[in-house]
Order: sequence, then C-alpha cells, then structure tokens
Amino acid sequence: MIKSRSSWTHRTLMLLLMIYLLLPLLATFLYGFAKEWQTTVLPESWTLEWIREMFKDIRFLEALWTSLYLCLISIALSLAVMLPAVFVITVYLPKWETFMKGLVVLPYAVPGVVAAVGLIRTYSSGPINIAGTAYILIGAYFVVVLPYMYQGIRNSLLTVSAVELLNAAELLGASRMRAFVTIILPNIWPGVIISTLLSFSVLFGEFVLTNMLVGGHIQTIQVYLYQRVGESGHLASAIAISYFLFILVMSTILMKLGKKMNREVER
Repeated sequence: MIKSRSSWTHRTLMLLLMIYLLLPLLATFLYGFAKEWQTTVLPESWTLEWIREMFKDIRFLEALWTSLYLCLISIALSLAVMLPAVFVITVYLPKWETFMKGLVVLPYAVPGVVAAVGLIRTYSSGPINIAGTAYILIGAYFVVVLPYMYQGIRNSLLTVSAVELLNAAELLGASRMRAFVTIILPNIWPGVIISTLLSFSVLFGEFVLTNMLVGGHIQTIQVYLYQRVGESGHLASAIAISYFLFILVMSTILMKLGKKMNREVER
C-alpha cells in the first residue's frame, strides 16, 4: 500500500514537472504558427508565413551552419585532447585525478561575462590578436565543455574496468596503443557519444559568451535569434522551434549511433 502511494506520488510529480517544462515550448510552438492570437486561449487563425520568411532569410541558414561547424570543431578538438588525457590519468596516473577534477570544474566557477571580458582583454592585442574571430570562440567553447567531456569519459572508463581490460590485453601480447584502440575505445564509445551529445547541446545553446566574444563579427544562431526577437515575436518563435527541432534531430541521430555501437560491442 505504501509502495503504491509512493509510486503514485512519484508519477504525479514527474507529470507536473513535464508540464512545467513543456508548457513554454508548447506556447512558443503555437505562437510560431499563429496569425492572430490576442484574446483567445488558442490562436484564432494559423499560418506558415513565419516559417517561410525564416527559410527565405539567407542569414538564418548561414547562422545555423556557422553554429554547427563551430560546435563540431570545438567538440572534435575537445575529444582529441581529453580522450587520451583522461585515459592516461585514469589508468596510469590516478594520483593526478584530484588535480584534474579541480582543473576541469573551473569553468563553473567563472561567470560567462567575466570569462568573456578576460578573453577579450587578453587576446585583443599582442602576438595573439584573435579577438572577434572564430579562433577565440572555439577556444572558449573548448573550455566550456571540459567538465562534460572529462566526467563522461572518466565514468565510462571506470564502468568498463579499463585498468583490468588493459592489463589483460597486455598479458596477451597487445601493445598499449593497440589495446586502447581495439578494446578500450569500443567499450567506452557509447559513453563518449553521450558526452559529445551533451556538449553539443550546451554549446549550441550558449549565448552570453558567444555574443560578447564575436557578436559583432560572427553571427551564430543564438546571435541571430537575439537580433530577430525585437523585429517579430512570431518570427522569433518560429526560429526557436526550428532551433529546438534541429537539436532534437541531432540528439536522436547521436543516440541511435551510440546504441548501434553498443550492440556491436556486446556481440
């Protein structure tokens, strides 16, 4: 009886939380397709005008592509650095884990505005003058996703008992590099995919850092959306919904890829 009440309470709380989270999204979706919506609960008439206007604007497609390739480059760079670094620290240098944890959580301690001002002052003059360019944004993105990459890769290594797998592979004659590529990497790949997905979602939605660093030079989807909000609420809603659907499609693709690779590893 008590267990049944607890389950019912849990489901009710989850339902209320879902309604709370999805209600603004639903209102944005309706407003993006509404032609007239003043005094009624639901729109009085519907239209695709805002969607057509959005796709007619070449700036929207350019901003979407800019955000996509900047995020992908930043995540690829983060994977190339963090994957071997976390592997070496977790397997061979466990004493350095405390230092590494403190290092990767520093982005949480520095507000986006403070970080942006510091980066601009540091890289706006001198030998490395990259203020306002894609390079400074990629570097900032790299730092932002450090906690997600580190924790996801580390948890995956601990889950598959990477130390024991590596020792067994070396006892059977495999080199360290071959053991990492053929045994460790396939086993932790689903966790790496999840870390990549989370990092992509965080970067694709980042606005404060992006706007302050390159807002006047490079137009990402976040900057473009901010600029269009003041022009038309309907158009801004259509852009926000398209932005959400794009993230949803990318997330679904990465999740499917992760599950497929996980099944191949289990075989």
